[in-house]
Amino acid sequence: MDIYELSARDIALGVRDKKFSAVEAFDSCLSRLSACEGKIAALITRTAERGREQAKAIDALIAKKEDVGPLGGVPTVLKDNMCARGIRTTAGSRILGDWEPPYSATVWDLLQNAGATLLGKANMDEFAMGNTTGTSAFGPTANPCDITRVPGGSSGGSAAAVSAGYSPFALGSDTGGSIRQPASYCGIYGFKPTYGLVSRYGLIAYGSSLDQIGPFARDMEDLALVMSVLARHDPKDSTSVPGKNFDFTLKEGAVKGKKIALVKDFKDFTLDSPIADAMKRVSDILEKEGALITEVSLPTVARYAVACYYAIAASEAHTNLARYDGVRYGYRVSDEGMNLKESFEKVRSEGFGVEVKSRIIAGTCLTEPVRSEEYYVAATRVRTLIASEFTLAFKGADCILQPVTPSLPEKIGFVDDDATKGYESDLYTLPVNMAGLPGLSFFTGYAADSGLPVGLQLVGPRWSDATLLNIGFELQKILGRPKIANGGI
Repeated sequence: MDIYELSARDIALGVRDKKFSAVEAFDSCLSRLSACEGKIAALITRTAERGREQAKAIDALIAKKEDVGPLGGVPTVLKDNMCARGIRTTAGSRILGDWEPPYSATVWDLLQNAGATLLGKANMDEFAMGNTTGTSAFGPTANPCDITRVPGGSSGGSAAAVSAGYSPFALGSDTGGSIRQPASYCGIYGFKPTYGLVSRYGLIAYGSSLDQIGPFARDMEDLALVMSVLARHDPKDSTSVPGKNFDFTLKEGAVKGKKIALVKDFKDFTLDSPIADAMKRVSDILEKEGALITEVSLPTVARYAVACYYAIAASEAHTNLARYDGVRYGYRVSDEGMNLKESFEKVRSEGFGVEVKSRIIAGTCLTEPVRSEEYYVAATRVRTLIASEFTLAFKGADCILQPVTPSLPEKIGFVDDDATKGYESDLYTLPVNMAGLPGLSFFTGYAADSGLPVGLQLVGPRWSDATLLNIGFELQKILGRPKIANGGI
């Protein structure tokens, strides 16, 4: 078995026990990246030189018998909306150009302190606006399970990197399902933590009240290990909640006695047969392991969550993206003979892609004084009702089992005109962000006809992050771990 095939936990242990060096671990993952990247395009920027220097520093500390941290020598990938000091950071957009931030995101500082090394920055939908990783200014990413299909988005590059074996874990961000959906499509695990548990400092914002950073991995123990590093209060992030101390140690018997609910309001929605079969199979497994399968009702969620999400997300995007003007940093144009307004217009017209422009325009309209009360303010009020409805539902359940999407990944370039199907797909993921809840996308197996991976989702009340990971760990033991993908690579 090559080093790149190992879990993060096994790589860290192997480096500490001197079975192989951190440099050897890095080079193994880099070789896998080099062999596959031409067909997948998971990364925007490679950091081979920087990462190898980090690996050498880890090896030097081990030679001195010093502690290198729980991720010592483990290569990783960051979604390219997370700042890393001195490394090109683009958010998948032309407007940031070759910008190198003068500071790092807190999550990257935490990973570096834990001994992780950086392979590169992952491709993504521009400013995280999309669900296929097809709106990136740097071209689309392919799904390693089948390179003719999308990897999901907006964190598709991070998910594809882990699925293909570039690194045992990676970080993504989730505004409305952008970790959970790519994890499901690429056949790995993805975790969206409770809003406020993981620092957002240094994350290039899309929707500030919705964005949350979280990990991808091919092993539930790796997911828990990374969360044990990231779950820290950060005074630099005003939304980071203090006083939350979690034990992410995975324990046996997490399922027994739990009340796991299905949403009755989702029953009439259509699912592809592999996903419907997985729902039935996983429900039966949980019941056999001692869980009580019950039902909850979320009528406000089912009816209003998607509309409210888009009103809030577009409004926040309009505000967050106003700073990109080509004056302070990023993409610039020749503005000779132009006034300031004309210069701004040219920069933003050329620098932003179509999807980003459309959401900025929508947000501008929704926040105009004549419309704000009717749309944006109304959406925030309904959002409060949605959060309250989840709170009431969780009084009778420990978590909710539901799909991540109603269908398996589509072919690259496919355009679906079925508005109902798109609505149902959004409905499984967006409300989790609206209420600030944790959500775990977990691997259930492969579809018999297509061989594509099938994922489902567990959603819990706020601060139930460790509980979800423990249930996911129990399911992994029964359903099996995902394999490194080789779908046409």
